Amino acid sequence: FAEFHERSLDADLALALTLNARVLLRDEPLKLLLMSATLEGARLSSLLDDAPVVRSEGRMYPVTQRWGRPFQAGERIEPRVVQTVLQALDEEPGSVLVFLPGQAEIRRVNDALAEQLAGRGEVMLCPLHGELELAAQRAAIEPAPAGKRKVVLATNIAETSLTIEGVRVVVDAGLARVPRFDPGSGMTRLETRRISRASATQRAGRAGRLEPGACYRLWSEDQHAQLAAYGDAEILQADLAGVALQLARWGVEPDELVWLDVPPAAAYAQAQDLLQRLGALSRNVRGGWQLTAHGQAMAELPAHPRIAHLLLRGHALGLGSLAADLAALLVERGIQQGGQRGGADISTRLGLLDGSAGRHAGAQRVRQLARQFRGLLRGPAGAAPANALDHRWHGALLAFAYPDRIARQRREGGGEYRLANGRAAVFGEPDALMKEPWLVIAELGSRQGQREERIYRAAALDPALFEDVLAEQVSQRDELEWDEREGVLRAERQRRVGELVLGREPLPGLDDEARGRALLGLVRRKGLELLPWTPELRQWQARIALLRQLELESGGASDWPDVSDEALLARLGEWLLPYLGKVTRLAHFAQLDLRSMLATLLPWPLPQRLEELAPTAITVPSGSRIRLDYSESPPVLAVRLQELFGLADTPRIASGRQVVKLHLLSPARRPVQVTQDLASFWTNTYLEVKKDLKGRYPKHYWPDDPLIAEPTARAKPRGT
Repeated sequence: FAEFHERSLDADLALALTLNARVLLRDEPLKLLLMSATLEGARLSSLLDDAPVVRSEGRMYPVTQRWGRPFQAGERIEPRVVQTVLQALDEEPGSVLVFLPGQAEIRRVNDALAEQLAGRGEVMLCPLHGELELAAQRAAIEPAPAGKRKVVLATNIAETSLTIEGVRVVVDAGLARVPRFDPGSGMTRLETRRISRASATQRAGRAGRLEPGACYRLWSEDQHAQLAAYGDAEILQADLAGVALQLARWGVEPDELVWLDVPPAAAYAQAQDLLQRLGALSRNVRGGWQLTAHGQAMAELPAHPRIAHLLLRGHALGLGSLAADLAALLVERGIQQGGQRGGADISTRLGLLDGSAGRHAGAQRVRQLARQFRGLLRGPAGAAPANALDHRWHGALLAFAYPDRIARQRREGGGEYRLANGRAAVFGEPDALMKEPWLVIAELGSRQGQREERIYRAAALDPALFEDVLAEQVSQRDELEWDEREGVLRAERQRRVGELVLGREPLPGLDDEARGRALLGLVRRKGLELLPWTPELRQWQARIALLRQLELESGGASDWPDVSDEALLARLGEWLLPYLGKVTRLAHFAQLDLRSMLATLLPWPLPQRLEELAPTAITVPSGSRIRLDYSESPPVLAVRLQELFGLADTPRIASGRQVVKLHLLSPARRPVQVTQDLASFWTNTYLEVKKDLKGRYPKHYWPDDPLIAEPTARAKPRGT
């Protein structure tokens, strides 16, 4: 395994499967070698049963490090990069390799440098990223012609994957654009992040391959020490659908393999759910996942499961050639990105593969990959539909790959859409596709923290296809919903694509079980506040929570049930469902006896113990019974200071395990002190507080020694 420090998803998966195979083939064990200039040696050695670590210094020319001023969060890097490149060209001979996070930054820096270097014909500007034509990539990689020097503007593709001839100067912006998968939305978005120290070392090393060089870093030496030692492994932040498919083919679950970093459970579960929707997985008799015949065929194709499913379904429909073109276009992404002329319609990009337009940048790579896909499709193809050239099939094929990104327009002619996965998506600028009420979205993007995704590539979708070709994506659900205007229950049968409703019809005579499920669903959606909570019941809930927490903190189990809102919502069928028989209107929820329902959750003798251990009120020295407020932690006893005269220590509850928090009040019931140590208050603070209170309330009783004074709920004790 070479360049293992990159920790690619494929490398981690391959290593886990290789280690598993090594156990299976123990009679003739495999020999493993992991290599890189910046390995996590000790950690990898431990993973491989204390394998030896072999180090070789190699032949490396010295590289002078030149530090910049401290990098500021949110700072635009392009002006500093341009300034630093011009400085490097003046100070150092040879070609310059510039590391930038992405294509947008490369384009802006290239334009700015082209203007600044207009009179210097000896300097060649050479962008380098994965979506350039092969000729442009070769121009960046090959040595500069005699009498010329190059400035290569690259993404981290140039970090370890290839050698660029003639480079002896590196300018490093210190940033990389990395994918981050969100299991909650099923979306992968790109984030710009600071690189690790290991990555910075790899980049600087590019300046010392052939002779002594220099590396200009756009951050300070102090900031360098604060960088993470290594970058995050891709397996911890990537879409795991491909991993889940290959492990199902291998016949194992993640916990049966040895990993350097275990795949995150949430992302893996989301991947399995997607594969089930694509028909690649099904449940076995034990409730686990097993690979279907379709899943086996998907796993044999060298493509993401979404793309593999598109290819196989397209082939079965007699649209194999179109499916291959579309799949190649989705993989390569090299023809007219969203936001450029041509808009987001993927049909426009498909048209660029034909005729004279096929000379467009990237079209050659797409056509080559499409030919490879067509060669991989085995078995008899289906009969092509009569209207196979109709653009409606673009949306159909795309829907096979992205069933969760089928989208419906929120309002006619608008740019906002709701996706089948429940998310929102918008066009960032006017687009011809905004006339379409239904879309399938192939490419989405957003910045961290944004609620809406931006649509970059999509195709129109004919909803009539849900009646035949896409019928498998339609589900039926019986729903009981509230008519908000009339406040009554209405039962209906809905045809859905994910969270999108295709159609609905009234459903008379809904049985009690279905009706109960619908009512519970309503409570889950609207929350427990739909029920008639009183302050007293919320205090009851908090009292039980306190006693449960005290027992759990002592290291044992608790007899007290979890009555948090989350737990109550999870157990609605147990304590709420039996009482919903007469609920037909929203107003009926307010008439439920919530106190009696919740009481069923406390078996005897817990109700009696609750009153003993977490009383609703405490009797103070004045004789007053003061209510405790359990909504705060610890519980609060708000009492006038004069009523505690003679009390040496802070009151306790729960058999002495919990000290209450005292809010000591003035005669006007305003807080003058908050404490959990009453003894300390009497000794250290009371005299100062007394001076203030005696001045504001001169008619009240303020003794010099509160511990021997008579407590009172009046201005003064009786008889004084």
